[in-house]
Amino acid sequence: MSVKVESLAPTSGQLSINIQLSATVNVTAFSARQKVTGFVADEISTQMHAAEPTLIVGERICWRVPVILSMPPTGDRGEVGTIDVDVETGQLQLTPTLVQEIERRAEYLALHSA
Repeated sequence: MSVKVESLAPTSGQLSINIQLSATVNVTAFSARQKVTGFVADEISTQMHAAEPTLIVGERICWRVPVILSMPPTGDRGEVGTIDVDVETGQLQLTPTLVQEIERRAEYLALHSA
């Protein structure tokens, strides 16, 4: 598992990070991946699935789950977006714009990859 700390962009010099946080992780990485796969298959395309999530420590703690376009018979074509899943509530962080972006990237990738 990897952890990404958002909004941290040191330019040079010494960097020291001490992180102490506490959260109740009610949603595992596996469960977050299942939730995203279910959502994209039901709401966007059955040719999409979720990949391995990354734990994101930001304003809220969430799993960032990549969405992958897969096309038979060649298999996975590439990542078309990410969906965040709250580690405490399991709620998918979705907006209509995010869904449209995933759809747009999938269309582009389907047309331009061999």
